[in-house]
Amino acid sequence: MAGEPTGPRASLLYRTAAGAALGLFALQRWDLRTTGLDNVPRTGGVVVAANHMSFWDFFLVGAGPYRAWGRPARILAKQSLFDTPVFGPIMRSAGHIPVRRGRGRAAYTDAVAALGRGELVMVLPEATISPALDLLDFRAGAARMAIAAGVPLVPAISWGSHRFHTVKHGPTPRWRLPVTVDYGEPLHPGPDDDPREVTAELHARMQVMFDAAVRDYPDGTPAGAWWVPARFGGGAPTPEQADAYLDGIRRAWR
Repeated sequence: MAGEPTGPRASLLYRTAAGAALGLFALQRWDLRTTGLDNVPRTGGVVVAANHMSFWDFFLVGAGPYRAWGRPARILAKQSLFDTPVFGPIMRSAGHIPVRRGRGRAAYTDAVAALGRGELVMVLPEATISPALDLLDFRAGAARMAIAAGVPLVPAISWGSHRFHTVKHGPTPRWRLPVTVDYGEPLHPGPDDDPREVTAELHARMQVMFDAAVRDYPDGTPAGAWWVPARFGGGAPTPEQADAYLDGIRRAWR
């Protein structure tokens, strides 16, 4: 790591899990390109809002602050991950926060308390992966947490790891896979700000960042490629097709 750990330190299990994930990427010689890391505060509470395109993107977004300054990320994740025999104990011991469907208040309270202790909390405001491989609408939880705790809200975009493992695809080893992670300028919502308006601004900023990441991707946007959104000429499902798929999942959840 490039600097000394600041603030709450990563637990032994967190360091072990992070090392395993980063080792997996290194084994495949991924070309990880990170920009804007200085937009993430080195100390103090901060909410990092990240897009969700793959089953590994939260590792990659969390890797920047961890590798640079030893800052662990407390990730809000679905309760189902905590119930699995392999990932469950790891998620709990690493200090991540379970979100129970229909009972998100406890997760929100835990997250705000963690922010008050000066921790970095990562939120995936889309809450799921869209097969369209484009941004979904955002839930307002990240904005509400930042407002309640009085901390910055940092937008983050990752692109590329979905080619390794995402919904309906993979995991498939990818040698020298380009992966980009960009941290944008933080929002500083105040106590009188409307969480819905802050969320709309967050989404607008992340949409610009996302489009830039796709356009500037080293492997380009090959026509018809399954991993490229339809609006960029790729073969990913259209938003309408993806919505139909997600509606089926939501009905199954209910």
